[in-house]
Amino acid sequence: MIPLLADPAEFAALVQRFFAERLLQQQAVSPRTVAAYRDTFRLLLGYAERQLGKPPARLALGDVDAELILGFLAHLEAERHNTVRSRNARLAAVRAFARYVALQCPPALLLAQRILAIPMKRFDKPLLGFLSRDEVQTLLTAPDPATWYGRRDRVLLQLLYNTGARVSELIGIRVDDLELDVTPSVRLHGKGRKQRTVPLWKETVVEIRRWLEYASLQKDQALLPNRWGKPMTRSNVAERLARAVSAATPRCPSLQGRVISPHTLRHTTAMHLLQAGVDLTVIALWLGHESPVTTHGYVEADLAMKERALAAIAPPETRGVRYRPTDALLKFLQAL
Repeated sequence: MIPLLADPAEFAALVQRFFAERLLQQQAVSPRTVAAYRDTFRLLLGYAERQLGKPPARLALGDVDAELILGFLAHLEAERHNTVRSRNARLAAVRAFARYVALQCPPALLLAQRILAIPMKRFDKPLLGFLSRDEVQTLLTAPDPATWYGRRDRVLLQLLYNTGARVSELIGIRVDDLELDVTPSVRLHGKGRKQRTVPLWKETVVEIRRWLEYASLQKDQALLPNRWGKPMTRSNVAERLARAVSAATPRCPSLQGRVISPHTLRHTTAMHLLQAGVDLTVIALWLGHESPVTTHGYVEADLAMKERALAAIAPPETRGVRYRPTDALLKFLQAL
């Protein structure tokens, strides 16, 4: 092995410079990206220690080769039961480090190329799940307004549905991100430090005003705090949503047995906007998508829109009569 690749100090220096210089200074990535890359290296170094019998302080760059990375990715899926999407996210972090190594350490170019040659794994994308309007309305009124938690959770659910925000965007909302007077809106801090402003419906403004008056929050405070005044966490939001679904199910049996996550409400917002005739480019801006192409998945999920499209090109003698596709055709459309 080339001496440079066998030197633990060189590997440690490269990892440190990758985080301190490449990510923070040169690319200025968000804290969430740094945390995701940190967690990837924590898992990778732990796996390498078990496989090679070396503590992280003794690992050399030559030890972290393509064979080790492939074993690490298999470990994530088989033993940690990560999804393919999570596996690919970990690989993306390792690839970013390999590209940095290729530039900073020419003797390691072949090692880096072999790691970069590891492909992302393909996976099936299920149809997007979403709620009907009746299901949403039942869910929004499920929290008990007589309690502190219930008042906050009503605002939480109303904002999720109104804005289609990601959980990270939702829990990052501060009181001074709100504009409730002239043109009601909220400023969301999205992925990649991008910000966007989303209009608020009258129902949402009413709930927010009630909550602000009740909770007496300051402008620099989180709009949705926990009992200790800190911003809610992702798991906290998921747990409160699960409680709301349980409370709403007796009044809306169609919710029984459904897996409803905060992202389900994001999909629901997009679907309802689409069904209301809102243009895809506007929905993409509403949701903070990098490209309208991402938003096309909602068209794929709406079978009713496909049915109307078929009816529009039906023979003249059948127009004006509701088109009823066969079961075989419905299955075909769902598979598209």
